[in-house]
Amino acid sequence: MALTLTPLPGLPLVQPGDDLSELILAGLDRAALRLQEDDILVLAQKIVSKAEGRIVRLADVTPGARAIELAQATQKDARLVELILAESREVVRYRPGLIVVEHRLGFVCANAGIDHSNVAEGDDCYLLLPDNPDDSAARLRAELRAASGKRTGVVIIDSHGRAWRTGTVGVAIGLAGMPGCEDLRGQPDLFGYELQATEVGVADELAAAASLMMGQAAEGTPVVHVRGFPYPAREGALSELLRDKGRDLFR
Repeated sequence: MALTLTPLPGLPLVQPGDDLSELILAGLDRAALRLQEDDILVLAQKIVSKAEGRIVRLADVTPGARAIELAQATQKDARLVELILAESREVVRYRPGLIVVEHRLGFVCANAGIDHSNVAEGDDCYLLLPDNPDDSAARLRAELRAASGKRTGVVIIDSHGRAWRTGTVGVAIGLAGMPGCEDLRGQPDLFGYELQATEVGVADELAAAASLMMGQAAEGTPVVHVRGFPYPAREGALSELLRDKGRDLFR
């Protein structure tokens, strides 16, 4: 079984209101690819956020008292801290230059996923994560099926750090038409031993692989086509990948 990942070439800089399905189909044509059943499209979060108009100017933000207090402790712009708090359920940790939060979508990440890199709209413009990445993935999947007649999966990814290792990796923040986590407990290993604790974050594994193809700087390849994903297609959701807070030993 072969797993093939192909970055789509020549995608333009995405603007608010752009039709991502049209851009992806044009990119597939340039790559001489035709969608097949159970192919997967992996999208960088930034292009989804941009298409959905999730751009905010700091000039339009008024920080509250909590944001001002936290800005002093972290040496961040209080207006940016206000955006971080608005996108978060809880502040988990902070230090100068960094605020780790539980995002309103349920995962723990730095600065609520709000980013300034590769945002061309202006020096004071920041990009929020999509409002509901699972819904974004489902809409795009439906549009691709209507255009191609093929059943595909879609996963939206972002770069996150990890509590126990250095360096960011690609992780899934929204998905449709593919599994998020596969529970292998009860299955035998090579020697017949019954697996007791093996749950595989397959969407995150694919996100990390696609992130290698996308790059993290000026590569300009925010969509990766995947063929040969080694798990059966099904309806999945981000919630499969989120550890229950009561079982989170890092908080």
